[in-house]
Amino acid sequence: MIITSTETIPNKEIIEVLGIARGSTVRARNIGRDVFAGLKNIVGGEIEEYTKLQAQSREQAMQRMHRDAERMGADAIVNVRLTTSMVMQGCSEILAYGTAVKLR
Repeated sequence: MIITSTETIPNKEIIEVLGIARGSTVRARNIGRDVFAGLKNIVGGEIEEYTKLQAQSREQAMQRMHRDAERMGADAIVNVRLTTSMVMQGCSEILAYGTAVKLR
């Protein structure tokens, strides 16, 4: 399946729009990561534990969006976007969404 952030796919024609494909995950911090993050906050620099958590969350949201598009019978997902929001303190949602389409 083609997944792209663009509105069109070169050399392909969108023949049908199936709807919005979406996938999300909600993740919370854990005490182990918070201890290391707190120490890192003192000296500065990247908080690698959170970077890894965010990367895993984005990948899971993208995979869920892909499965949603497959259920619709899509050949591609165009105009893909990622967004994040805080659900509660220490807990955030990553949402991946795009337009599921059929191609010729």
